[in-house]
Amino acid sequence: MSEVVTGDAVVVEVRVAQMPSRALAIIIDMAVQLTVLIGAYAILGAFAVVTDPAMFAAVMIVLLVLVMVGYPVLFESISRGRSLGKLALGLRVVSDDGSPERFRQALFRGLAGVLEFWLLSGAPALIASLVSQRGKRLGDVFAGTIVISDRAPRDTGQVIVMPPPLASWAATLELSQLPDEVAQAARQYLLRWHDLTPQVQHEMGVRIATQTAAFVSPAAPAGVPPHAFLSAVLAERRRREQARFAQRAGTNGQPHYGPPQGPYPGPYPQAGPYPQPQPYPQVGAPYQPPSAPAPEPPRATPGGFAPPQ
Repeated sequence: MSEVVTGDAVVVEVRVAQMPSRALAIIIDMAVQLTVLIGAYAILGAFAVVTDPAMFAAVMIVLLVLVMVGYPVLFESISRGRSLGKLALGLRVVSDDGSPERFRQALFRGLAGVLEFWLLSGAPALIASLVSQRGKRLGDVFAGTIVISDRAPRDTGQVIVMPPPLASWAATLELSQLPDEVAQAARQYLLRWHDLTPQVQHEMGVRIATQTAAFVSPAAPAGVPPHAFLSAVLAERRRREQARFAQRAGTNGQPHYGPPQGPYPGPYPQAGPYPQPQPYPQVGAPYQPPSAPAPEPPRATPGGFAPPQ
């Protein structure tokens, strides 16, 4: 696993593609390119006797450039970072910040690929990948990209648990407009909540909670802190996804839940109003350090909640 920092300063974990899968994807792409070249040469060769030799040579050169450079650039630009080989192996090219690959980056990678694979038989790419901690070849270094695996198993060891006082409110939420990117950013924030300083907890929590609140309704009850709001939204979203999956599987829409895994610090009150009622912080609000050590978020007990460590 590797970490990328998005434009919103959110750390997201990605699974870097391994050398064997990348090599096989490159072999598949090169086989496709060679097949296209051989077929095109055979077709053009049949008409060589009636074609001007200079024109024929020019067409062959243009065709060679289009196949070697245009193939990876075209496919990666249209399919958001996947050529045929990467599509077959479940790989994808993304920017260093996790955003989709841009045309300029695909062009840099395509031009560098001619030097790395066709002219130097892949030696520079192999050496650079072994030296780089993220397995980057020269084209990735120049373009500012990284190749990740789309088929990596999802992290199901840590579950975002519903805060009991917010369960009835969360059941009424409209979540269909919530983008996956925003939900993933909220999940990563909760998973790393304990690793953040109190000021970063506050500032990042307010930013992500405000961003999430723009896509869900109704608004959260007064006094709900950002981490509890995000936990309720993600837990309800996961519950509905499990319900839909269970319904498709023929279990009458009754999802099956496993116990949350991993350490969760502190107990959680089972009844009564939500603890620490206070005005919901707004974007840009200055950080106010607590007068006393803030209580640690609770450990997941039956019906309990806390952002996982």
